[in-house]
Amino acid sequence: MKVLFWGSPDFALPSLGALLDAGHDVVGVVTNPDRPAGRGREPRPTPVKEEALRHDLPVLQPERPRGEEFLARLRDLSPDVSAVAAYGQILRPEVLELPERGSLNVHASLLPELRGAAPINWAVIRGHERTGVTIMRMVEELDAGPILLQEEVEIGPRATAGQLFERLARLGGEALVRTLDRLERDEVEAREQDHDRATYAPKLDSGTARVDWSLTAEEVDRWIRGLDPWPGAWSMLDGETRVGLYAPEGVEEPPAEDREGAADDAGRVLEADPRRGVLVAAGSGAVRLGDVKPAGSSRMGAAAWVRGRGVDRGERFE
Repeated sequence: MKVLFWGSPDFALPSLGALLDAGHDVVGVVTNPDRPAGRGREPRPTPVKEEALRHDLPVLQPERPRGEEFLARLRDLSPDVSAVAAYGQILRPEVLELPERGSLNVHASLLPELRGAAPINWAVIRGHERTGVTIMRMVEELDAGPILLQEEVEIGPRATAGQLFERLARLGGEALVRTLDRLERDEVEAREQDHDRATYAPKLDSGTARVDWSLTAEEVDRWIRGLDPWPGAWSMLDGETRVGLYAPEGVEEPPAEDREGAADDAGRVLEADPRRGVLVAAGSGAVRLGDVKPAGSSRMGAAAWVRGRGVDRGERFE
């Protein structure tokens, strides 16, 4: 099948690779333009562009995927179907309907749950036990099209968003190829979503990633895991030092001497041990930190941070 592939970040790479491995004719790749990145702010291609060029595939990088000139270029490629995996821009109806067999999307949730930009993060943050990938036929409304295939996975009690990202990216590529195989055989059965059950997964960034220590320890733990590695949860230590927080080790009861009035101690460092690491009070319970990244430093274990005199008992995260 002649496939026009749309994607930009790492999540899309397994889908592109699966199409190529399955022998589909990828007639072109649409990805976001090169953007300044790194200390030198040099233009950097998307991971999908880099992979496409390694396979000598035609690459299109419109600032906006619209307009007659862009549509003409798509028509010249004559795709049978568009396959979209984390492209990052909204596609208009005239673009979605251009291929004879329409446009399919790889979405990292069990729709109609977690429509939107960050379904993997929010599945962890909200404490879902299971999630998965959905292959849907795209419509103009965000993530609202008919479901063609779904694959479900268990998240696991200590999973981070990064770990789940890798699993769902691979599963998405496999599911996309199975869907295209069924489409070629005219065996696809579309199922409308139950729109009344829709939930949303809004975009996250560093500005929204600050930890609210008044939440329960379980909620803080999920928040940190759900933002690991990107955009990365963070907090201010004694209002002076920004500290990135990653891979918490779990939830504990505060030491007996700290339980009285613990609700007023949210954010206080209850333990800073060079072997056991750092325990921080939440609105109820406490969270044992895993990795930290103080401003200007590399990511390190919390115990190593204590040994480097980075934190002491009694200091407070805000």
